[in-house]
Amino acid sequence: MTTSRPSKPHALPAPRVWRLGGYAVLVQPRALAVFLILLALLLILSAAALSVGRTGMGLPRLFEVLLDPLSAGTGERMVLNIRLPRVLTACFVGAALGVSGAVFQSVTRNPLGSPDVIGFTTGAATGALIQIVIHGQSALGVTLGAVLGGLATAIAVYLLSISNGAARGHRLVLVGIGVGAILHALNGLMLVKGELDDAVMANLWLAGTLNARDWTHAGLATAGVALFLPPVLLAARRLAVMEMGDEMASQLGIPVERTRLAVVFCAVMLAAFATGAAGPVAFIALAAPQLAKRLGRSHGVPVLGAAAMGACLLVSADLLGQLQPLRLNLPVGRVTGMLGGLYLIWLLTASSRRARPGKPV
Repeated sequence: MTTSRPSKPHALPAPRVWRLGGYAVLVQPRALAVFLILLALLLILSAAALSVGRTGMGLPRLFEVLLDPLSAGTGERMVLNIRLPRVLTACFVGAALGVSGAVFQSVTRNPLGSPDVIGFTTGAATGALIQIVIHGQSALGVTLGAVLGGLATAIAVYLLSISNGAARGHRLVLVGIGVGAILHALNGLMLVKGELDDAVMANLWLAGTLNARDWTHAGLATAGVALFLPPVLLAARRLAVMEMGDEMASQLGIPVERTRLAVVFCAVMLAAFATGAAGPVAFIALAAPQLAKRLGRSHGVPVLGAAAMGACLLVSADLLGQLQPLRLNLPVGRVTGMLGGLYLIWLLTASSRRARPGKPV
């Protein structure tokens, strides 16, 4: 019988503390490098997305048009008025979903914890559908309906998840799945009972799409990220400590339930703004935090990494939907849904392999 010498784990660069006046920031070099690489990749993908379409445009001319919009011709104005809002919407919707997924996975301590799995995205879609069916489809009205629907769903799930004065992670997931199933059925009922024109419009929106996105959609997605990303960044250290357990975090002086309420509120709002701008887009909130954490090998909640990864994934999915050989111009939500199914299968099989007991040597 032979024995194998255990391999030494790869040493990661030690975190560094950057001080700015009275503030201190803990920086992990590898995670920072991954974030910067993802930003560079996002710029490349965005330039490619701006270049595709019936009216081709080389990169030098594209940069000229972006730097000097007044020099754009008739065809080139399409880049500024149609493609640029679409790409910006994809970037900020992906970033919002990535950060929202990172928060929910940290709060639930479950890699499957994301707003689309727990049901918050479905609740936001319910509020938006009510707006579409009753008042018609306007960017501001749909986003407002999505925000109200997401908040109502979050309150219901949180209250139903409370046990012994606190909302535990596993109960939050299970209750969210149940509430999401009810809301999904309600969404289907509205499509069946609504007027035909409204039902067709709502069904297209439910697919999750970046088609016909304008500056209003891009502005709403940007506002959501600008408003609710900074509070999540400030609470990231507390979330990392809370992952060790509520009792440990309480002993270290962290107001656990108040912090959980605040970050869940921000995550719900991020998911709601993203849903209002592009419809319910699956997979991004589920995969972006896990991919960012694996690449960066970071400790804690990869907020910025998840935002950059979510933006890259959504822009990539939009490009894939436009450039696939059949030229079907698939809605981005359908593309991410197919990719998400493959990712979920891989995640579950990888988890089962890790849980399998090792063979004796």
